[in-house]
Amino acid sequence: MMRIIESKYITSAINQSGFPDTIWKDFAFVGRSNVGKSSMINTLTNRKLLAKIANKPGKTRLINFFEIKYLAHVQGCFGLVDLPGYGYARVSKSEKEKWQKMINLFFQKRQQLAGVIVLIDIRHELDPKDIVMINMLKDLKICFMIAATKCDKIPKNKIHGQLKKFLNELEKKDVQSEIASDKASNDSLSSLNEPSIDKIYISEFSSLKKIGINKILQWIEMIICSETTRGKVIIHDKECLDA
Repeated sequence: MMRIIESKYITSAINQSGFPDTIWKDFAFVGRSNVGKSSMINTLTNRKLLAKIANKPGKTRLINFFEIKYLAHVQGCFGLVDLPGYGYARVSKSEKEKWQKMINLFFQKRQQLAGVIVLIDIRHELDPKDIVMINMLKDLKICFMIAATKCDKIPKNKIHGQLKKFLNELEKKDVQSEIASDKASNDSLSSLNEPSIDKIYISEFSSLKKIGINKILQWIEMIICSETTRGKVIIHDKECLDA
């Protein structure tokens, strides 16, 4: 199982010229404002303040890049990318359009992008904007998984049923999906298939209760270990550990 041993902030950008010229695979976090992207990054990296958590939704207005050093069956690096949230009502229309263009540009131009974690709130219905995001990722042939956040806010015995409900809604949209098994916490990657744009993995997550961390890290490890990539990247870069 992958273990994160070091993490640091690299830079923030609003356009392609500001994207860091890194040599590892990137994994981006996207979702509605206040769904918990920054909290998830902090939880995965075991850092309280790596990604800033705004008191008000809609405060992440830049694309924020982080370098992650990990230890698994090899040592290496990957990138985490915190994207601006969408759907915040109190932001002007022009600001929303600016954010959308920024996100679209990142998905289309970032060659290092290997996967996306789409965050949804487990307490609510799938938002139409979430469906638009999922369809866009499919059209761009980007691997992604769904993390249903704030699962500590509903009874434990209802979590699986809510994930199944999301799964059924996605299947109605002709999206194959699979609930990540608890086996994802084991050392073996056998509980997940090879990464595919034709199938989505769904997992519960809670930053407060530290639930779902291993499932997300396993998905990331699965893609790092695969040959799937859209651009020129070094899959396992031991030299970055000495940087």
